[in-house]
Amino acid sequence: MVQIHQYKSNGYNIVLDVNSGSVHVVDDVTYDLIALYQDNDKAAIIEKLKDKASVEEISEIYDEITELKNNGQLFTEDIYRQYITDFKKRKTVVKALCLHIAHDCNLACRYCFAGKGEYNGQKDLMSLEVGKKAIDFMIENSGNRVNLEVDFFGGEPLMNFDVVKEIVKYGRSKEAIYNKNFRFTLTTNGVLLNDEVMEFANKEMSNVVLSLDGRKEVNDYMRPTRNGQGSYDIIVPKFQKLAESRNQMNYYVRGTFTHNNLDFADDVIHYADLGFKQMSMEPVVSDYDEPYAIKEEDLPKIMEEYDKLALEYIKRRKEGRGFNFFHFMIDLNQGPCVAKRLSGCGSGTEYLAVTPWGDLYPCHQFVGNEDFLLGNVFDGITRQDISDEFKLCNVYAKEKCQDCFARYYCSGGCAANSYKFHGTINDAYDIGCEMQRKRIECSIMIKAALADEES
Repeated sequence: MVQIHQYKSNGYNIVLDVNSGSVHVVDDVTYDLIALYQDNDKAAIIEKLKDKASVEEISEIYDEITELKNNGQLFTEDIYRQYITDFKKRKTVVKALCLHIAHDCNLACRYCFAGKGEYNGQKDLMSLEVGKKAIDFMIENSGNRVNLEVDFFGGEPLMNFDVVKEIVKYGRSKEAIYNKNFRFTLTTNGVLLNDEVMEFANKEMSNVVLSLDGRKEVNDYMRPTRNGQGSYDIIVPKFQKLAESRNQMNYYVRGTFTHNNLDFADDVIHYADLGFKQMSMEPVVSDYDEPYAIKEEDLPKIMEEYDKLALEYIKRRKEGRGFNFFHFMIDLNQGPCVAKRLSGCGSGTEYLAVTPWGDLYPCHQFVGNEDFLLGNVFDGITRQDISDEFKLCNVYAKEKCQDCFARYYCSGGCAANSYKFHGTINDAYDIGCEMQRKRIECSIMIKAALADEES
């Protein structure tokens, strides 16, 4: 199926050839001609556009578009569907684990999907025995893959920092023996962050995710401490120190925006004003009856905010004080491999979550739902049928993805969000899809604007 996506943004006429990934920034006549190309012959197009350009100019543009088509850069056919059969059959390996090192938290975030860090169950801290067994499980099930990822997650991982250190030490001791390279990451709310943790993180953690929701009033309302006090003043100086100690690389300040702060572009800009260079801001995903839930009627404002943020992003880049925003970092030159384009994060197959007592789930958002309990680190995966279901979760299994220009960028979206709103992993979270499409449009426009500046 041939698919072209055309849109206008910030004065640019942008044409995306979905199946090849080719992006074309064109003038008005070319933009209109591309829209007519598939359903009209050359003579009909000349007749329709003769008031906008000369016959010679229209004819020349038509021929250039035909050449692009012949070169596989416009109006290309979908060649990926044929790969999905092989993808179903291929042997999967575990390449990433999300270790729930602590089912406990020292904050009481209002939107926490994990039930204040306890995942609607009991408080618990992962033992070193379980952590070691998780590392062993990963090595045993990683096949020939050398690079493996382990994220220390919670609750709040630093509530179990001594075990974090010992698990890292254990993993490092296995690298040379099994020809593995562990990439450890840490997600923290920062309350317990101190010099010892920073020194350890800078030595051992490939990436650190720092949770902060932006401006003080926004953060302190949504992310209070257990005694109801704000967390902003506690954590921001620590985050600034950590970011500088890592040379403003290999970390993310990550926030969540809700219905309460739909002007989230100001929160991202606030990050930049605090000196942060690496940042992300994610929409809350919650039941629609929650007062902070994002609803369909919020989308126009959200789209405006992404446009506003994109313009500020370009402005600051041109001024030499740029920052990286996760959702604007798009690779138009190569992008992910075919398997990644089709199936996304690999939850339930290549990526698993481990509870403090060693149970395995498809990802952190499924933890606590026993319908998705895959097994445990001691016995391995005992519910291969669940894993096989996730293996088949791809853009071609989702009806909503078939006509979506963003499908190869979002890879079908989040399986957990699909299940939350539709009861199946092979649907899509509609509000999330709208936001993702907008972010991709902004990302491509930013590339065009920055390339225009360099030319």
